Amino acid sequence: MAESEVDTPSTPIEYESKYFEYHGVRLPPFCRGKMDEIANFSLRSSDIWIVTYPKSGTSLLQEVVYLVSQGADPDEIGLMNIDEQLPVLEYPQPGLEIIQELTSPRLIKSHLPYRFLPTAMHNGEGKVIYMARNPKDLVVSYYQFHRSLRTMSYRGTFQEFCRRFMNDKLGYGSWFEHVQEFWEHRMDSNVLFLKYEDMYKDLGTLVEQLARFLGISCDKAQLESMVESCNQLIEQCCNSEALSICQGRVGLWKDIFTVSMNEKFDAVYRQKMAKSDLTFDFTL
Repeated sequence: MAESEVDTPSTPIEYESKYFEYHGVRLPPFCRGKMDEIANFSLRSSDIWIVTYPKSGTSLLQEVVYLVSQGADPDEIGLMNIDEQLPVLEYPQPGLEIIQELTSPRLIKSHLPYRFLPTAMHNGEGKVIYMARNPKDLVVSYYQFHRSLRTMSYRGTFQEFCRRFMNDKLGYGSWFEHVQEFWEHRMDSNVLFLKYEDMYKDLGTLVEQLARFLGISCDKAQLESMVESCNQLIEQCCNSEALSICQGRVGLWKDIFTVSMNEKFDAVYRQKMAKSDLTFDFTL
């Protein structure tokens, strides 16, 4: 499916300049000059990391993780600026030096591929929660995000954007490689691999997995209360004005994809995921 990238309305020069390439992977410009520092970033055994490809349900997952790990009240979380509590490793603000000095337990997010994350993580330090999302829903949400962000200057159609996604021409590189890399490490003692759709399909099991992974002991009644609080969070998130364009809805792709686009996407998906036993539920 690879094709040449030319200066078309979907790939204007100013849009292409938003990225820089690092070891063959397109990354946002703010990653430039700091990749070695990220690789050498020191981890603590108490660290909790949330890693996702962009638009994989990061905002919702961080609230669920914060609730489960901190025992927070969902109404309290709704009043917080949760992003301030969970900085993104590679973002310009607050910066690596400040994140390094945060009080334990640190909660840190990243969208970087597994291979670019701190070496200490590869060696088993910290706890890493990875969430993957059905790529059809993800690409719709990613497109809407790019269109809403003035700094991205994206003016192309969804069909053109989807083609870029299939050809690995977006920020943070190939989704296919991103999820498969983490899937290959799902049995590592410091990695928990989750799927976004399970927050809607089987929240109880997901919360139980999360609590066990984080070393939080709870009886049946406490677990049920935790699940109910997480369910309340999900309802609040889905009803918020921030999701008025339904970026977080499961099955979003069915309203956008044409039959032809779906067939092309399926063909690329089968080709790029052929060697993996990772699957997604496209029927929800």
